[in-house]
Amino acid sequence: MTGTDSHDLAALRPRLPSPLQEVADARFERRGVRLLLKRDDLIHPDLVGNKWRKLAPNLATAAGRTVVTFGGAYSNHLRATAAAGRLLGLPTVGVVRGEELAGRPLNPSLARCAADGMRLRFVDRATYRRKAEPEVLASLLRAADAEDAVVVPEGGSNPAAVRGCRALGEELGGHADVVALACGTGGTLAGLAAGLPEGRRALGVPVLKGGFLGDDIRRLQERAFGGPRGDWSLDDRFHCGGYARTTPGLESFADDFEHRHGLPVERVYVAKALHALVTLVQEGAFPRGTTVAAVVTGRPFPDRAAPDAPPGGPSDRSRRRPCGGRERPDRS
Repeated sequence: MTGTDSHDLAALRPRLPSPLQEVADARFERRGVRLLLKRDDLIHPDLVGNKWRKLAPNLATAAGRTVVTFGGAYSNHLRATAAAGRLLGLPTVGVVRGEELAGRPLNPSLARCAADGMRLRFVDRATYRRKAEPEVLASLLRAADAEDAVVVPEGGSNPAAVRGCRALGEELGGHADVVALACGTGGTLAGLAAGLPEGRRALGVPVLKGGFLGDDIRRLQERAFGGPRGDWSLDDRFHCGGYARTTPGLESFADDFEHRHGLPVERVYVAKALHALVTLVQEGAFPRGTTVAAVVTGRPFPDRAAPDAPPGGPSDRSRRRPCGGRERPDRS
């Protein structure tokens, strides 16, 4: 394949719209709230979840050129971009935060990127923080011999990606009153909110601490649509200390959710969004009769199967507070 366009992407046979699954969970049912799972993790086996929605519009313009993007040592976005390059015959370069990683064995995530043909370039953290500055970016592209590359930002969030994520809101608008998802760079939430009809709202659960994400989302919507779109809000209580950080309580919560519903729960994003919803429903945040949808934006890496849901219900470990909020013990 010498070029890339929307027809090439269609040949990858994404599962769109992604499945919508209702789950029976007593914590929601006793409050009169329905819980739906929007299974974006089933869109494509290699371009999982919101990565398809964000990458596809950018890749459609590549026309055979190298794709350069950015991420940390365990970046889902880097893995998805590398997989897309393999599937579409596109050269890819991943600029990785942390020059010290260059002399070490690759971790499983970066090893997957390399196996999919991505050239990895490790840069020091000071340079990485300045990667969006024109002079620094030009230097990085020259060093990678990719000056004519298509540049996709860290996390994939740019105006094209935001517009691509608008379809997520359109798919859910007739089914849910509130749509919740975990947020890293905010692009998916910015597009989701734009696609929801009036009277529906989006709830973002940041997985990074710092309180900066609201401004980023407003800027993304300005660049993508010319101004604010949709009804959205953020709840900053559930990051568990920052990106890729977890707690024993969150691990126990995720284990319990897997046992209840047979769903492999990704920890960096999905577990925090699900925990936020359980906490909010216990706090009475949703009126009776509300339908809430949680977007399953990815799956665990490396892939693993979730255990079957046992007839006896959750273990005692699920009653330990994961992080944030005021979740009460729940034996149901």
